[in-house]
Amino acid sequence: MKRIQYIMGCSLLFLFIGNQQVMADEVEHHSPISFELQMLSWEDAKEVIPNKKIFTVIDMETGLAFNVQRRAGSQHADVQPLTKKDTKIMKKVYNGEWSWKRRAAILIVGDQMIAGSMHGMPHGAGALENNFPGHFCIHFPGSTTHKSRHTDRAHQFMVLKAAGEIEEYANMATPYQMIQLLNVAINQEDVTLVKLAVSTPSKYEKKLHKVIKNIDAFLPNKNQLEKFEEANELVFVEMPIKVKIHTKTKGIKQKTIRFIVRRDSLNSRWIVDGESLYKQLK
Repeated sequence: MKRIQYIMGCSLLFLFIGNQQVMADEVEHHSPISFELQMLSWEDAKEVIPNKKIFTVIDMETGLAFNVQRRAGSQHADVQPLTKKDTKIMKKVYNGEWSWKRRAAILIVGDQMIAGSMHGMPHGAGALENNFPGHFCIHFPGSTTHKSRHTDRAHQFMVLKAAGEIEEYANMATPYQMIQLLNVAINQEDVTLVKLAVSTPSKYEKKLHKVIKNIDAFLPNKNQLEKFEEANELVFVEMPIKVKIHTKTKGIKQKTIRFIVRRDSLNSRWIVDGESLYKQLK
């Protein structure tokens, strides 16, 4: 069990009641939701949501909730919105356009609340009359993609965010891990994670977020980044890494970004210098 604020649990419950059609075959014997958020491994989660299980997904950022049914998936859950109305709500979560962007989500399954991560792109097969051309995926700790059989870092960070554990992760992260977090934050257009990874003077903060919003893909050179995995400097690390950047307005470019990762003392956490990052990205 992972901790969660009581007020958050209440809010999620009200959203669940206010926005959802409660399925008749599940209503009659429900006990009250416990307000304790669980972060279940995929091995445990797939037992809680077996194939054909109907449950509710709540998007962490918007609070929007919709019903889904798990239809397949051996390495993660392949699910479909239950009805046309649920599809409409899910598309609203993604601002009216389907997207591969990962988002932190809380699942309401019976009387349980479970942390997960979803994307919003219909793909593959679908079987329900719901105006959703395929299925989408929900990941949990330890779940993998079907093709690579590796965990997806963005999904794993979003699970931590959903569980309320991402700040604790950042507090313990190494400089290498902070760049990984920043990379996910930019690619998923997640302002919460950007603010967690980057320390930016107020006069640059809005400018940096505007620049990041214009980026579709931010791809650091994996081999160069991994050279800094064991970096053991005490308070300051400079990490020159080639990055391929796909922008909405200027297309694709490649440049070396000199990431500055620093901390104020040996007891404080590492943070990416936002002023330096902005000046190199603008």
